[in-house]
Parts: sequence; C-alpha cells; structure tokens
Amino acid sequence: MGRATLIGFSAVAMWALLALLTDASGQVPPFLLSTLTFSIGTAVGLVARLFMTAPAQPVRIPPQVWVIGIAGLFGYHFFYFTALRNAPAVEASLIAYLWPLLIVLGSALMPGEKLRWNHIAGALLGLAGTVLIVTKGGALDFDSRYAFGYAMAAVCAFLWSGYSLLSRRFPAVPTSIVTWFCAATAILSFACHLALEQTVLPATTGQWLAVVGLGLMPVGAAFYAWDHGVKRGNIQVLGAASYAAPLLSTLVLIVAGFAQPSLNIIAACALITGGAVLAAKSLLFGKSQAARAQA
Repeated sequence: MGRATLIGFSAVAMWALLALLTDASGQVPPFLLSTLTFSIGTAVGLVARLFMTAPAQPVRIPPQVWVIGIAGLFGYHFFYFTALRNAPAVEASLIAYLWPLLIVLGSALMPGEKLRWNHIAGALLGLAGTVLIVTKGGALDFDSRYAFGYAMAAVCAFLWSGYSLLSRRFPAVPTSIVTWFCAATAILSFACHLALEQTVLPATTGQWLAVVGLGLMPVGAAFYAWDHGVKRGNIQVLGAASYAAPLLSTLVLIVAGFAQPSLNIIAACALITGGAVLAAKSLLFGKSQAARAQA
C-alpha cells in the first residue's frame, strides 16, 4: 500500500514540472502541444512494454474502461483549455484544482474505503494552501461574464476526479492500458488543433527539448504512475497530497528564476504539507500505534 502510494505521488512531483516546461516550450498552441506531448507519452508506454513480462492470459478490457480513460485524459485537457479561453486563468485554475478534494470525498463511495475526519481536514488545508498559491494572496473575483469558463473548469475537476476514482474499480486492468489512452488523446487533440488552431511549432532546440521533457514526465510517465497509485495505493492520501502540485510547481519556478519567494508561498507550504501529513496520519503512524497497542 505504501509503495503504491509513493509511486502515485511521484506523478504529483512530475506534474510540478508542467508550468516550467510549458513556458519553455514557446508559443505552441495548447492542442498542438497536447498532440506532441501525448504522442511522446504513448512512446513511453510502448518502450516500457519491452521490459514488462507478458501476462499468462490476456486481460479482457471492459468497454467502460476505454470510455473512462479517454474521457479522463482527453476530456480533462479539452475542458481545461476551453476554460482558460473563457475565464481568467487564476479563477479557472483554482476551480479545476478542486479535483483532489473531490477524490478525497468521493473515495467514501468506493468499495473497501472509509472516509475519516483527517482525510477531509487534510484536503481542506491543501485547498487553502492552493488558494494562496493561485491567487498570490489576493482576492478572488468571480465575474458572471465568465460563467461558461468557470463551468468548463468545474467539468475538469469532476472529470479527473471521476477518472481517478473509477480507475480504482478496475484493479485487474494493467497500467499499460494508459498507453492507448495517451494515443487516443494525441489523435483527438490533433483533430482539435486542425479545427481550432493555427500551427506554430517550437522554434529552437531548447523549446523542442521542453516538449520532449513534457512528454516524458508530466504528460507521460506521470499518468502511468498515477494509474498505479490510484489502483493500488491509499487514494485518500493521494488526493490530499495532490495539492502539493501547485506548491512544488511554484518552488520549481523559483529555483529556475521565473518567480520570487514570498510569505504567501511559505504559508501555502505549511498548509499543504500539514494537510498531506494529516491526511496520511494512519499511513504514516498507523504501524507505530499498532505496535504500542500490542506492547
């Protein structure tokens, strides 16, 4: 359980590179960038298959798994890009980032799971920290003119949390299936690019390297690690710990010289770290408590 949860959290760590690498990729339009990076993410899965032991018997993939996977990966990005085009980035990002809280709350409906007070409290602390990161300590200003964009961001949150929770219902489906989810997302993103965007490719070697980096990690290996984590790890802890992504992303930008440290970031760090530890209380301290009980 602990190892799978850590593997799942490695996806959150990789997603922390998303902002930096996206910024470094130049002026590539969103759906074209999605096409390029998910194509590389598909290649990651194909290469990984060369080092995997084939199952003794082929695993039957239920039709609903395909719907869940493609709706999760492509749907999230489609509605997120739509939200950013129809609402201010700060408010849209914050609404979209309700998915960790929805995972924690929705986990109570999963077989064999039990939602505890520390999971809810940890997720809420993480949400508070995320508000500080996204708003930079300023006030939110939700304008009714952007209602459509806000609604699209809310769809993002429900899609990704739903994808994560429903994936857990199919633990027998191998993580290698994510390869084909990435391939379908690349194809659908390319169709959206042709319909909605003008082609602008990376202009320098550095920008191409950023695109490759995106495809290898935040839009590649991260999805495979997340699938393994939500299927076999502690999903409440993963949900609460996912609020670390915007914090880690901000810290990466600071280290790279693209942002400045501030008291808001320190406060957000305390809230998110405290929330993650609180949510993971039973995972971190459960064994020692059990040992004391037996003594």
